[in-house]
Amino acid sequence: MKPAMFYEKLEDGKVRCTLCPQECLIPEGKRGFCYARVNLKGDLFSEIYGKAMAANLDPVEKKPLYHFHPGKLIYSVGTRGCNQRCDFCQNWHMLQPDARVFEISSQRLVKEALDCSSFGIAYTYNEPFIWYEFVLECAELARERGLKNVLVTNGFYNPGPFERLAPFIDAMNVDVKSMDDGFYRKICKSRLEPVLATCRRAAELGIHLEITNLLIPGLNDSDELVEELVDFVASLGETVPLHFSAYFPAYRMEVEPTPPSALLRARELAERRLSYVYLGNVRLAEGSHTRCPQCGNLLIRRDGYHTGIVGISGRSCGRCGRPVDVVMD
Repeated sequence: MKPAMFYEKLEDGKVRCTLCPQECLIPEGKRGFCYARVNLKGDLFSEIYGKAMAANLDPVEKKPLYHFHPGKLIYSVGTRGCNQRCDFCQNWHMLQPDARVFEISSQRLVKEALDCSSFGIAYTYNEPFIWYEFVLECAELARERGLKNVLVTNGFYNPGPFERLAPFIDAMNVDVKSMDDGFYRKICKSRLEPVLATCRRAAELGIHLEITNLLIPGLNDSDELVEELVDFVASLGETVPLHFSAYFPAYRMEVEPTPPSALLRARELAERRLSYVYLGNVRLAEGSHTRCPQCGNLLIRRDGYHTGIVGISGRSCGRCGRPVDVVMD
């Protein structure tokens, strides 16, 4: 176990974890909401430091990140636990406190990333923020070795811990699940505003940012909520990529899958204000290609996770010369 960062000691051996907005009040011998941080004799410890549940070499598009080193592979690692409880969780088996893990050190993780010629490390699969002490240590070491650091995250952070970690983070995909706080409270057991604050701060700090929204029929796919999301993303920058993903029944949710018409409608609304809108978890015409916002030239062609850079010359559109909004190196 690793002594945890960001907590307060209270009376009667209790502690308050201040890592995320859950701010759990944890009695002695008990875990917090994330099942990953435990109070032992009045001190808080991370139970998942140096413990991983999955490690794979993935296409960066799988995160999804479409404008950050497109076509490259990134070493991706995750552990167990989460600070949300989404009824539709695709990785619900990773939430369990008894989920099987294996030991790994930050030195070994960075070496494995280098050995497989990855350009970086993605902290993903579960919520990486609750793995904070390990992610921070790995991110610092990865940066020293010339690797990029990516967070695939729900963004449900407290500001102080994020400020400490942010200087080592190169890119983030944040899952903004709805623009309705009631949805967050009922379906995800969390809140909306801290997520939006994380997105705003990441954009201010110059971290490459992409947003994902899982469209669930009847819950967060109305025109009004989609337009609110589009307005928010546009406030971060009209070139911030927005990914709408199709939902399929999982965990505790049995709503019917997202119809293609809902994804196409969301894209129609989003393209009125945003330069880059993508459709995920489904194959639809033009759903994953990147085109120049100025002349429509095909810049990046994608077929599943097969990516081809076809219309970029240097750092510009090969047809009109507009600088591309893609991190290439």
